[in-house]
Amino acid sequence: MKELIRTNDVVLLSFAESLMKDADIPCMIADQSMSVLEGSLGLLPKRLLVAEDLADEARRLLIDAGLEAELRDEKR
Repeated sequence: MKELIRTNDVVLLSFAESLMKDADIPCMIADQSMSVLEGSLGLLPKRLLVAEDLADEARRLLIDAGLEAELRDEKR
């Protein structure tokens, strides 16, 4: 899996996840359950992950949607 976005912004994650679903790109939001451990303070970021072979397509989709500034470094 390739990490594309890491953030505490649930609206951003919801939008990005919606874009992936509309494009039939399976994705996963990792670390959602960590808020229970941290007491729902929002300190631990959540991550949008996609399969390695779909990462370039997903990245282009997010850039086209204006989310380029939110993307993780491509080398990660």
